[in-house]
Amino acid sequence: MWARPGARLIPVVAVAWSVCAIAIAVPEAARATAACLWGIVFVALATTAWVAMHQERHALTRTILTVLILITIATAAGAVAATNVALAAPLRAELTELGLDDGRALAVEATVVGKVERRADDSLAFDATASVIAIGDVEHAVHGPIIVRVESSDITDRSGLDVGAVIVARGTARPAYEGSRALFEIAASRELSVVAAPSGVFALASHLRQHLVESASRLPGYGAELIPGLAIGDTALVSAGLDQAMKTSSLSHLTAVSGANCALVVGIAFLVAAQCCASRAVRVVCGLVVLAGFVLIVTPEPSVVRAAAMAIVAMLGVLLARTGAGLAVLCLAVSLLLVFDPWLAASLGFALSAAATAALLVLARPLTNGLARWLPRALALALAVPLSAQLVCGPLLILIAPTVPIYGVLANLLAAPAAPVATVVGLAACLTSWAPWLQDGLVALTWLPASWIAGTARTAAELPGSSLPWAEGLWGAALLTAIGVALFVVLVGAGQRRWQRRLVGLATISLAVVAGVGGGVALLTTSVGRLTLPADWSVLACDVGQGDAILVRSADMIALVDTGPDPALLERCLTRAGVGEIDILVLTHFDTDHVGGVEATIGRTRTVLHGPATPEGALVLDDLARSGALVSQVHAGMDGALGDSRWRVLWPIAGSSAAPGNDTSVVLDVRGGGVPTMLMLGDLSAAPQQSLLTSDVLKPPYAVVKVAHHGSADQYTALYEQAAPSIALLTVGADNRYGHPRDEIVAVLDDLDAVIARTDLAGTVAVTTTDFGAQIWRDRGG
Repeated sequence: MWARPGARLIPVVAVAWSVCAIAIAVPEAARATAACLWGIVFVALATTAWVAMHQERHALTRTILTVLILITIATAAGAVAATNVALAAPLRAELTELGLDDGRALAVEATVVGKVERRADDSLAFDATASVIAIGDVEHAVHGPIIVRVESSDITDRSGLDVGAVIVARGTARPAYEGSRALFEIAASRELSVVAAPSGVFALASHLRQHLVESASRLPGYGAELIPGLAIGDTALVSAGLDQAMKTSSLSHLTAVSGANCALVVGIAFLVAAQCCASRAVRVVCGLVVLAGFVLIVTPEPSVVRAAAMAIVAMLGVLLARTGAGLAVLCLAVSLLLVFDPWLAASLGFALSAAATAALLVLARPLTNGLARWLPRALALALAVPLSAQLVCGPLLILIAPTVPIYGVLANLLAAPAAPVATVVGLAACLTSWAPWLQDGLVALTWLPASWIAGTARTAAELPGSSLPWAEGLWGAALLTAIGVALFVVLVGAGQRRWQRRLVGLATISLAVVAGVGGGVALLTTSVGRLTLPADWSVLACDVGQGDAILVRSADMIALVDTGPDPALLERCLTRAGVGEIDILVLTHFDTDHVGGVEATIGRTRTVLHGPATPEGALVLDDLARSGALVSQVHAGMDGALGDSRWRVLWPIAGSSAAPGNDTSVVLDVRGGGVPTMLMLGDLSAAPQQSLLTSDVLKPPYAVVKVAHHGSADQYTALYEQAAPSIALLTVGADNRYGHPRDEIVAVLDDLDAVIARTDLAGTVAVTTTDFGAQIWRDRGG
C-alpha cells in the first residue's frame, strides 16, 4: 500500500490537518507553532541535501530520502497553515478589544460572498466580507469574513440580496461558532439594507438563479421544490418536510453542490470537446472554463470551491485510470486547501467531501469486484458507489445526528439515474432565462426526474425503521466504523491465505451478532415494542433526548404534549406505543426541544392546541394546518375532553403581553377517564410559576407532575409543595450540556417524597392507574 504515490502523501494530509486543528483551536499559540515548524522544515531540508550529496545511491538511501522529503512537505504545509492563522490573529485581537463578543450594537458594511440560505429557525444567514465596522460614531476599517443572520420576516425584497451585493447590517455582534473562519456573527435585528446590488458577472449569475427559482415555483408537487437544488444547489423552495425526508433517505447531498455535480459538468465539457476532436490540453481548458462558470452560477462560496476541487481530483483519477494517482492528487488538493484555509480543519462538510472522494477512489473498485461475484457487474458498480460513500461518511454523519439511514444505499441506487438528468436539464434551463418559453419547457422536463427523486426520498423516509437510532459522539462513530470495516471485508471476500479467510469468517460472525442484537433492539423499541410496555398505560413519557414528548391515553384516544427535538426519535416512540392517529397535539411553546420532531405528526394529527407562536412557530402551524389538522391557540380557562378524561388550560393568561417562549408555555391539568391527576408545567420559570400558584387554579394533590423546564434550577418551590406530587417526571437527555436536572429541584422533590422518574436514566417511562393509585414503570429499572 505504501508503495502507491497516494498512500505516501497521507502523512502530509494528516500533519496538515492536525496542525490546522490545533492552530485554530489555540490561535494564541499559532505563531510559536509556525516558528517551530519552520525550524523543522529548515532542518529537514538541510538533512535531505546532506544525505543526497554524501550517501551512496542504494535502496536504503532512496527510502531515507523519500521519508525526509515527506517530512519536509508535511511540516512545510503545517507551517504555512499555522502562519496563516497567526497572520489573522491581530485582526481578531483588535475586534476582541472593541468588545464585539459582548453583544455590542454596531453597523457593518460588507460584501455578500456566500449563498443566502434559510436556517432551521427560519432566519436567513450568509457569509460576507466586512469592510467597515461602525460602533456609535466611530468607524473602523477592516477586511475579514463574517456571518450575517437576519429574520426572514424583516426582508420584504430579496431580489438585491445576493452574492456580490454590498449591504449594511445593523444589529448586535456575537462570537462565531468555535473553529469558524468568521471573525464574528452579526444578528441584524434592527435593519439590513442593500446599498449596492450585484454587478457584472455576479449580477448575471443572480439573474439566472432567480429566474430558475421563479419558473420552478410555478409547477406543482415536491418535484418543483427540488429543481433549483438539483440544478444549482438552491434550496429556497424546499419545504421542511421534504428536507427532512431527503436527510432521512441520505439524498440531501443531491441538493448541495457536491463534487459529483461538478464532475458531471466537467465530464460533459470533456465529451463535447472530444466530439470536436480537440486535443487533451484543449479538453482540460474547456473543462476548467465550464467548471469556473458553474461555480460562479451556484455561488463561489467555500463549500462550492471545495466541491470543485474534489471534482477535479476525481476526474483526474478516472482519466488516468490509476487509483494511486487519483489518491495522490486528492491528498495534494486537500493539503493545499488546508494550507490556504486552515479553518477547513473544523468543517465537517469539508471532511465529508474529502472522505467521499477518497471512498470512490479507493473502495469503489474492490467493492465492485466483490459484489460482482453475486450480481451483474453493472449493478455491482451502481451499488458500490453509494455504498463506499456510506461506509466512509456514515461515522462522520453520526457526529451530526445519531441515526443510521437504513435505506440510504437503496434510495441512492434508485435516485442515481434521475440525478444527472435533473442536473443537466435543470442547468440548461437555468442558462436559458433569455427565452422564457424554452426555460419553462426545460424546467417542466426537469420536473419529471426531480419528482422521482422526491418520491424516492419520501417513500424511503416513510418506510418502517427508515432510520436506526445510534450511539452518540465518538463512541457511536467508532462503533459504526468497525461495522463498516467488517462489512467491507465480507463483501470484498477472502484471499488465498489462511489468515485472510479467517478474517472474513471473523467479520461475518461479528456482523451476524451485530445484526441480531441490533435488529432485536430495533424491533423491541419500535413495532414489537408495545409488547414490552404495560398494556394499560395512561401516560407515557417518551425517551427523545433533551426534550418533551408525553403521550396521554384515555378510552383509546391519544394526546401528545410536545414532540421532542427529533422526528426519528418521536416516530420510534409512537411506533412502539402503537400510536397511529393523534387526536390532540399540544405544542406548549416553540423551542426546538419541544417542536423539533413535529414532522412525525404531520398527516396523522386531528387537532392542534398551542400557545403564543413565534414566526418560525407560525410556519410549523401552517404545515400542520395544510395536512388537515384543526389548529387553535389556547389560554387559561379553556378546557375539553380526551376520551373519558378532561383537560384544562391553566396558563398562559388570555391577552398576556409576554413574548412567546418558555414563560408562555401551555400548562395543562388532565384528570379522569383512567388518567391520574396530572399537572404538566411546560418550561415555566420561577416567576410565572409563582403567578400560577397565586391565581388559585391548581387543584392538588397531583398524582403526576411533569417538572418544568427539564428540571432547571429556576423553579418556585412553593408550587411543588402545593402540588404535592406522588410521581415527578423529568424529561431530560443523557449528559445534556445544561446540567439538567439540577440538584436544587431534585432535592425539593426528594423532600416531598415524590418518586422521581428521569428519562435520561430510566428511558421511556409509563404511568398506569390502579386501585392503589398511580404506578410507574421504567424501561430501565422496572
